[in-house]
Amino acid sequence: MAPVTSLSHSVEQHLSSAISATLPEASADPLLRRSDRADFQANGILALAKKAKANPRELAAQVVANVVTGDVIEEIEVSGPGFLNVTLTDRAITENLAARYADPERLGVPRSPQPGTTVVDYAQPNVAKEMHVGHLRSAVIGDATVQILEFTGESVVRRHHIGDWGTQFGMLIQYLDEHPHELDHKDTQVSGEEAMSNLDRLYKAARKLFDADEEFKTRARRRVVDLQAGEPRTLAAWQKFVDESKIYFFSVFEKLDMEIRDADIVGESGYNDMLAETCRLLEDSGVAVRSEGALCVFFDDVKGPDGNPVPLIVQKSDGGYGYAATDLSAIRDRVFGLKADTLLYVVDARQSLHFKMVFEAARRAGWLNDEVKARQLAFGTVLGKDGKPFKTREGETVKLVDLLDEAVDRATAVVRDKAEKVGLSEQEIEENGRYVGIGAVKYADLSTSAVRDYKFDLDQMVSLNGDTSVYLQYAYARIQSILRKAGEARPVARPELGLAPAERALGLHLDQFGETVAEAAAEYAPHKLAAYLYQLASHLTTFYDQCHVLSPDNAPEVVENRLFLVDLTARTLQRGMGLLGIRTPERL
Repeated sequence: MAPVTSLSHSVEQHLSSAISATLPEASADPLLRRSDRADFQANGILALAKKAKANPRELAAQVVANVVTGDVIEEIEVSGPGFLNVTLTDRAITENLAARYADPERLGVPRSPQPGTTVVDYAQPNVAKEMHVGHLRSAVIGDATVQILEFTGESVVRRHHIGDWGTQFGMLIQYLDEHPHELDHKDTQVSGEEAMSNLDRLYKAARKLFDADEEFKTRARRRVVDLQAGEPRTLAAWQKFVDESKIYFFSVFEKLDMEIRDADIVGESGYNDMLAETCRLLEDSGVAVRSEGALCVFFDDVKGPDGNPVPLIVQKSDGGYGYAATDLSAIRDRVFGLKADTLLYVVDARQSLHFKMVFEAARRAGWLNDEVKARQLAFGTVLGKDGKPFKTREGETVKLVDLLDEAVDRATAVVRDKAEKVGLSEQEIEENGRYVGIGAVKYADLSTSAVRDYKFDLDQMVSLNGDTSVYLQYAYARIQSILRKAGEARPVARPELGLAPAERALGLHLDQFGETVAEAAAEYAPHKLAAYLYQLASHLTTFYDQCHVLSPDNAPEVVENRLFLVDLTARTLQRGMGLLGIRTPERL
C-alpha cells in the first residue's frame, strides 16, 4: 500500500504554498510543531519577516489570507508576535487515520527514501563466561535498533562480536586435554544452565591448577601458541568451548525473547586471517608506526594522566595482536566485504576512548570517510536502587539469568493477581508472566536515553502505574477486551462525525507514529519511540475517561468510530512495542 502523508506534512505543504504566494522569492520552513493552543503552531514567519525586513504580524496576516482552508485546515489565526495557530478539520483527522487503518502491516508509515546498509554490532558475550547484567543493555538496545532500522527499509546486517579468542583459552584447552571427558554429553541434550555450569566448573578447576602448578602454567602457555598457529587438535578443543558456550548463549537470548542467529555470530576469531594484512596496510600507509617494538597509532588529542600521548597498540612488541587489530580488521570486512555504509557499535560507554581511536585510525587509512561512517552507540551503567553499580549483596556481578528469572517471577505474581477477574488459565498466567516480566526489563532499559545510567528497580518496572511496559501492555489488553465486548458493532471510520477533544488528541498523536519511528531510526534512539508509546497510552486513558466507547446512549455510528479509534490505537501500540522487542498479550 502507498504510505500515508502525515497531517503535519499536509499542513506544512499548505503553509509553504501560502508563503510562496505571499513572497514568491522566499523558501521558508514553516517550523511547525504541536501546540496546546491549537492543533499546530507555525513559528517560521518570524525568521522570514526578519529576512524580508517586514513586520512579522503583518506578514503573518498576508500568509493567512493565502492559506487554502476547508479540506485539511479548519481555521488559522495570527498569534503573539507572528505565530500561526492552525486547527485541522475533524474530517481530515479521521480520513488520515482511516488510510492508516487500511494498512495493518505498516499503518501507512513510509520507508526511508534512501535506505543504506548498516552493520549493527551488539550482544557480545564471552565464551566460557557467564553473561551478567552488563550484557543486557547491549542486547536490548541493539535488538530494538535493528528492528526499528529494518522497519524503515534499511538493510541491516547483525553482528555478534563474541569474545572467543585470547590467552585464557590456553589454560582451558590444556586442562580439557588432561581431563578429556569434562565436556562430554554422552549423546544427551544439555540445557543452557547445564552448559554454563559445565564451563564454570571447568574454568575454576583450570584456574586453580594454573595458579598452583608452574608446569601446568608452562604447558598452558605453549597451548596458546598452538591455538594461534591453528594446530588441529588445539582448534578442535577450542571449538568445544565455543559450542558449549553457544548452547548457553542461545538459552539466555531465548529467555530475553530475542532472535540471535548462528550465522550472525562472528567472534574475534573470525578476523584472525586478516590481522597480519591489517597491520601491514597500516604500517605501509604510515598510519601506524613502530614504537619500542610495538605497532602503534598516535593521536595528538589522546594523552594519559602524565600528559604523554597514549597510542592505540595494534600489534604488541612480542608479535601478538591487540583488540585494535581485530576491531580494525572487522571494519575492513564490514566496509569492503559486506559493503556497509554505516557501522554501528552498541558498546559500553567506558570503551568510548578505544572506539574513538579505532575509528580515527580507520579514517586515516581511508577505510572510513564521508560516505562510510562508524559510530558507537554508547550506553551507560546499570545501577542498583542505591545508585551504585548493580551488584549482589556479596558484591559480585549479577548474573543475567537470575535477574530475568526474578523479573518473570514478579510479573507472574502481578498477572496472577488479576487473572481470576479476566479468566486466565494457568498456562496463560505463565505465558503472560514471561511477556510482562521480560517486557518490563526491556522497556526500563529502552525508555532511558542509552548513554545515561539507569536504576534497576524491579518493583517499579512491574508496576501497573507510571511509565512502564506493563502500563502499555494493559492499555493494549483493555482495548482487546472492549473489542470482544462490542458484539455486532464493528470498528468503522466515520469522517462525517465531529470529534470530541479527547478523540482529536488521540487521533493527532496516532498520526505522529511514522515521524517518531523515522526520528528514532535516524538518531538510533529507541527511547524516543518508547516515550511516544507511553504518551499514546496516556492519551488513551484520557479518552476512556471522557468518551465512553460502548455506552448505550451513543448512536451506532459513534460506537463504530470510537471502536475504530481504539482499534487503531491497539495496532499502533502492538507495532511500536514489537519494534522494541516487547510482546502485547491479548488478555491481562
